[in-house]
Amino acid sequence: MIEAFPPGFILIVGAFVSLAVPARVRGAFMLILPIIGIWQLTQLETGLYGQVELFGHTLTLLRVDKLSLIFGYVFFIAAELSIIYALHVKDAVQQVAGLAYAGAAIGAVFAGDLISLFVFWELTAITSVFLIWAVRTDRAMTIGIRYLLIQVGSGVLLLTGALVLIYETGSVTFGHIGLDSLGGKLILLSFGIKAAFPFLHNWLQDSYPEATETGTVFLSAFTTKLAIYALARGFAGTEILIWIGAAMTAFPVFFAVIENNLRRVLAYSLNNQLGFMVVGIGIGTELSINGAAAHAFAHIIYKALLFMSMGAVLHRVGTVKASELGGLYKSMPWTTGFCIIGAASISGFPLLSGFVTKAMILTAAADGGYWITWTVLLFASAGVMEHSGIKIPFFAFFAHDQGHKVREAPANMLIAMGLASALCIFIGVFPAPLYALLPYPVDYTPYTVAHVITVLQLLAFA
Repeated sequence: MIEAFPPGFILIVGAFVSLAVPARVRGAFMLILPIIGIWQLTQLETGLYGQVELFGHTLTLLRVDKLSLIFGYVFFIAAELSIIYALHVKDAVQQVAGLAYAGAAIGAVFAGDLISLFVFWELTAITSVFLIWAVRTDRAMTIGIRYLLIQVGSGVLLLTGALVLIYETGSVTFGHIGLDSLGGKLILLSFGIKAAFPFLHNWLQDSYPEATETGTVFLSAFTTKLAIYALARGFAGTEILIWIGAAMTAFPVFFAVIENNLRRVLAYSLNNQLGFMVVGIGIGTELSINGAAAHAFAHIIYKALLFMSMGAVLHRVGTVKASELGGLYKSMPWTTGFCIIGAASISGFPLLSGFVTKAMILTAAADGGYWITWTVLLFASAGVMEHSGIKIPFFAFFAHDQGHKVREAPANMLIAMGLASALCIFIGVFPAPLYALLPYPVDYTPYTVAHVITVLQLLAFA
């Protein structure tokens, strides 16, 4: 019976039901929804559910396997953390948009056919743009319109590619697609827009820093990682993704170093981290796909943590420009500490989540003989240490004191950051529970002497 209700619907339906819930208990109502969703995932058996016939084709609203489950779990976790972080927000537009957006992304992850995927794909675009428009400025309106056009355009390409593929193969199933057909090429382009491939990426750096302080946390979790899931499902082992991913890891490093807006720096580093996942998908081995999925899981949490810390700074100070910040460790010590944990996680410090996930992709690249790519990934790892591991916490909290006398972040923000920090540490110290969720059996040990020494040398070099 539980299989009759796709997991994403819990948040989508709950988003609109929340409008009828009294304001004083609406926050509690929203907090319960992702917990119910996680519980539902634990009850699902592998298989195809919610199938309906349409024009001679079978649509599948719920496909359960290990790849969909790991993304489903982390999307629900991200939704819960984001809701906690945004509890102080009373704007119904943001509340409904955030929940529906998360639900649409989860719906897409469990979609077993290309038409259902398209519907949820477009729903993520339509719901997420309100998190930008909620700033309610002319600039936000303009950027939101551009963001929406690009995201909807991605969906149009997906639908066009799907129709061509259905015509070519007679199947609507969303499985491995490849590049042998025109439909496959159009779908890859669609996924590439959402994943912010090189030359298709500017929407990310333009839009994420312009969303509300809480909206950016939602945005960082779902849109691009949905694309990573879709690439892993449809294009695993497609070699061109190795080179695309390598470029993605490298070019943002240069822009992030010179950027003054710290939320924009984080948007560039998000692009960098997506590149590691794309490389893993392109290599296409069991280890590399596991690495891409694991790194997506860890990345969603530590990137949310970093955006939370900068959102807290924006909430209290009113700016996240590096040139206007500094000395905040005195008045925002908890936020400072949580930011450092996020920065260390994205940098790949031992005992933190990034260390036990990124290494799987690097090892897969070395095992496959992709030495140029491996070298680029090492360079990109040093780069992300410089701009996210050092630049973000230094300029926000430890640079020359600009005289800002502010209070610590609100309690709900601190709780969300604390939970995200705890997850970063737990995954780094005890990676086995995460590894157990991965699509393939894991025969990998991150804590070898050689690996730890290599990482410490790389961090020292950076």
